[in-house]
Amino acid sequence: MGQRTYNILFHTHTVSGIVISVALYVIFFAGSFSFFRDEIANWQYGHTTEVLDEIPADINSVIADMGPEHRLFGRDITISHYYNERKINVSIGASKDTLVMENEGQGSFYYYDTKNGKHSNYQENYSLGEFLYRLHFLDQIPYPYGRYLAGLVAFFFLFAIITGVVVHWKKIVSNFYLFRPRAKLKTLWTDSHTALGVIGLPFQLVYAVTGAFFLLKFLLIAPSVMGLYEGDQNKLFEDLEYDQPTFTFMNKPLQTDVDLNAYIVKSKEDWPEFHVTKAEIFNYRDVNMHLSITGNLNYRAKFNGVGNIIYRIADNSIVHLKNPLKNTTYLDGVKNVLFRLHLGDYAGLGLRIISFILGLISCYVIISGIMIWLVARNKKQLPEKKRRFNENVVRYYLAICLSMYPITALEFILVKIFQPNEGKVFIYSTYFIGWLLLTIFLIIRNNNGFTNKITLLIGSVLGLMVPITNGLVTGNWIWTSYSEGSEQILFIDVMWIIISLIGLWVVFLLNKRERRKKVDVS
Repeated sequence: MGQRTYNILFHTHTVSGIVISVALYVIFFAGSFSFFRDEIANWQYGHTTEVLDEIPADINSVIADMGPEHRLFGRDITISHYYNERKINVSIGASKDTLVMENEGQGSFYYYDTKNGKHSNYQENYSLGEFLYRLHFLDQIPYPYGRYLAGLVAFFFLFAIITGVVVHWKKIVSNFYLFRPRAKLKTLWTDSHTALGVIGLPFQLVYAVTGAFFLLKFLLIAPSVMGLYEGDQNKLFEDLEYDQPTFTFMNKPLQTDVDLNAYIVKSKEDWPEFHVTKAEIFNYRDVNMHLSITGNLNYRAKFNGVGNIIYRIADNSIVHLKNPLKNTTYLDGVKNVLFRLHLGDYAGLGLRIISFILGLISCYVIISGIMIWLVARNKKQLPEKKRRFNENVVRYYLAICLSMYPITALEFILVKIFQPNEGKVFIYSTYFIGWLLLTIFLIIRNNNGFTNKITLLIGSVLGLMVPITNGLVTGNWIWTSYSEGSEQILFIDVMWIIISLIGLWVVFLLNKRERRKKVDVS
């Protein structure tokens, strides 16, 4: 590689990394906790989820809870499971029966608690786990701009990864084994940035590709709609199997009793280790009533085993069948495999823990890259104005990024103490206002070393308070959760203890390093 090409790639890698660094840090930090979205939600509510990765087998009781039969006649009803919580999603379409009063025939959506039967809306069901999950693709910014921004960040991150590999290719192996903790600051940042960057490279590459794919699909769909489908979006969705099946409402009541649970049981018997994630009922109690059952095989049995079967209830005939045991299509691979890779949920809790660690390592790589950029430009020959600009950029970046740790730990404590009914409003106001105030304080303090240590110290102390707060408020102490088998609640408490102890250990090492430098100077 020529020197000119090397310089172009090097500066491109540096500039692209600096431009996206803050948004990328937020995405990776929130995304790391998003691997435990369900555990965080269950920890917040004090719930233990017994049925994982599927809707409950008894959907008759869910239907019975909705109201009298004549109110549901002719409606489309969807019961679905997306997260490992006690609550499932219930969507009731508008009534097709013309005899029903308009105010009684409107559709509705709510979350149904499978243990106590309570209903809740989106605002009430909004948890800290949901907040962090949505923050990792910037969904708090009005739709669709936040998602597009996150997609562009993922795309430029992919660009930064490729240019970084090209730039460091010749020394990527030798530099990986080179770590000089007692050397000067720039050397320390560079060594750790290279070593941890190589460790997290496959992880980062997967998330850059899948993140850009999911959030920038509009770039792929728009040309297809205009070119291949001549503007017919519905035809594209049909080919991608995103279209919703429709069945004519006959307005004639079905005379026989319907046991929907039996269909769920039969599908699970026909397809061993099949997890039903969605049940869709079309034209409820009408002679043209249909039931669609969708799910997937256990990932240990088959990584990409998506299945769907649609029954016509009147004669128990099958009108559509997609057998998950047979070879899946290329389309299934694109839609499902990329999704599974991004969520990291196909190999149990162990893979999610590894992904969480790699996500935090990626956060460190981002911060170390910022520090390398600053130290490399802190030269005496640079004009004072440019040096101050560079220092201010890094000061703002570090204040925004590093303050996420203590604010996140604090939010775990706040949602447990106050247990808000309107979760979305409470979390938005406390998290973002607290984040803003702490960021402003750190910017005014104008000391990067102080920012680093104080955020680690405060975040770790608050992190240790998370399981203590949980025990005081709910009585779910660590030993109680362990004895009762509340694994999800126990996991979050233990996770915060481990994170906090590591954070305090890092603070101790930083203080030890500072004392050693003072001794060397004296």
